[in-house]
Amino acid sequence: MRRTPHRQPHQTAARPRAERVRTMKPSTTLKTSTALLAAAALAGCMQLAPRYERPAAPVPAAFPNATSVPSGAAAAADLAWQDYFADPALRGLIELALKNNRDLRIAVLNIDSVRAQYELRRADQLPTVNAGLTANRQTDSSGSAVGTYTAGLSVAAYELDLFGRVRSLTDTAAAQLLSTEEARKAVQISLVASVSNQYLALAADDELLNLTQRTLSTREESLKLTQLRFDNGAASELDLRQAQTLTEAARVALAQARRQRELDRNALALLVGQALPELPSGAGRIDAMTLADVPAGVPSEVLLGRPDVRQAEQQLVAANANIGAARAAFWPRITLTASAGTASTQLSDLFKDGAWSFAAQLLQPIFDAGRNRANLAVAEAQRDIAVAQYERAIQAAFRDVADALAGRATLDDQLRSTRAQADAEQARYDLSDLRYRNGVSSSLELLDAQRSLFTARQAVVQTQLAVLQNRVAVYRALGGGYASTASSR
Repeated sequence: MRRTPHRQPHQTAARPRAERVRTMKPSTTLKTSTALLAAAALAGCMQLAPRYERPAAPVPAAFPNATSVPSGAAAAADLAWQDYFADPALRGLIELALKNNRDLRIAVLNIDSVRAQYELRRADQLPTVNAGLTANRQTDSSGSAVGTYTAGLSVAAYELDLFGRVRSLTDTAAAQLLSTEEARKAVQISLVASVSNQYLALAADDELLNLTQRTLSTREESLKLTQLRFDNGAASELDLRQAQTLTEAARVALAQARRQRELDRNALALLVGQALPELPSGAGRIDAMTLADVPAGVPSEVLLGRPDVRQAEQQLVAANANIGAARAAFWPRITLTASAGTASTQLSDLFKDGAWSFAAQLLQPIFDAGRNRANLAVAEAQRDIAVAQYERAIQAAFRDVADALAGRATLDDQLRSTRAQADAEQARYDLSDLRYRNGVSSSLELLDAQRSLFTARQAVVQTQLAVLQNRVAVYRALGGGYASTASSR
């Protein structure tokens, strides 16, 4: 329930301070400590933070293009990456990335840092007890040396959290810790997907490189035949120059394919965090790879389970708790200072008699030029910003899933048509080559068929890559890539 702070004047002013010092027996120390702990138990009696309510998801109730998948298929978030990616070489690279990737390591270290901050906030809820031993010697007016010795325990400025200020700050730190942990999960999911996509791209590079090398060999043979025909007067210089143009174009494509393969290897090595291991022979054939479909599910369940959305929600929880701390600043703040121990002018008599002191201080805002009210306005504005960021995170996640599903709904048809086009271009090339060798058609027809066939085969490889990377995108967008084999069974 939202509590409106009572209008109070605003400035810190000290109310009467109660303090007692008396001599006691050492056994009284235990009673004093018990009284301090009882006072600490009164802390946190009131919470002024608004009651947290999760905002409604501003997205449709169903994903577009959510085609059906085989019944009984596991949800992406419950399907471990070790089970989803069957290629042994890819699984090995993902394991190396999870061990060595620096982005993931930074995310883990951020958790350690925020956890330490949370421990600091939680420690503020309990009094800090210090043990002290002092010795002082000085001369009096007669020139005689006088010694004073003290030993005991002390509690300095412990705040009784009657209005939940410290508790609200602790809740804020706890939510920030959970947010950082969700951020690490999001980094891991992204890392698994990135390694997979880069591995698939490298496999496509290898296929394109092999295709380009075969095409170059074919065009070099065709150039030799055209050169022979030109030398014997059976072909024109135009035919020869066209054959040379296609051959050099194949060499250009080969150099581009080699460069792209090296760039993709470097990108994969950066993700893995070390030099790439030697991949087994035959690994990573793009036409032999398959990845399963996963069910889309319901947006209200899928999106709220994504780590990036949960991260945004924990940031909203932290902003909501900050309002409680800002409201508590309007109310009195009570601090306790206490000590219990012994004092003597002789070191040998130090532990014969006891002494204790107890002081309570109440500070009530009287006048602060609107500082507390401004702090509350800032906290409420930050909460509203966090609400908008949370809703934006849900909308971005919805689009992420919708884009992946749109690809899944169309890329399979595109791949079938691209393969059919490549088959037709292969048949056209075979007929053109036969006609050219028998003198029925010109070399222009054959060279055009060679060019079209090479383009069609490249398109098949690129579409195969797009289909597989789309499967990875669907898996990642639906929250897959974090669950381990142990936790998923």
